[in-house]
Amino acid sequence: MSTRLNPYLGFRDTAKQAMEFYKSIFGGELTQSTFAEFQASQDPAEQDKIMHSQLVTDNGLTLMASDTPNGMDYTPGTNYSVSLSGDDKDDAELRGYWDKLSNGGNVTMPLEQAPWGDSFGMLVDKFGVVWMVNIAGTQA
Repeated sequence: MSTRLNPYLGFRDTAKQAMEFYKSIFGGELTQSTFAEFQASQDPAEQDKIMHSQLVTDNGLTLMASDTPNGMDYTPGTNYSVSLSGDDKDDAELRGYWDKLSNGGNVTMPLEQAPWGDSFGMLVDKFGVVWMVNIAGTQA
């Protein structure tokens, strides 16, 4: 097994809904555990919050997330982004992800040809997560 880079997203009380949303887009197996299951918080308000969630898709994507405990600082959208990238043979799949992620979100840079020749776009989804999609141009 190779070392993999897995994005880990923090939410404030919406990790469960966000990860179910991403599962509806990417498919795969979603596991979620609460603070209560790990006995990781004494705060009764945090017992049903997600301590750890992991989505693993059939095509090798892994996305992890949790709810940020009440006592920790949480500023959505300023400290991470998630990049989806592939070759021109992945164009339809990546554009499908783009369309679904942008539903209810805000496109900050349309998915179109970039100066470096690839198709590239950026958006903020309805949960405040910044996504970048890059589709490599046809190689000469």
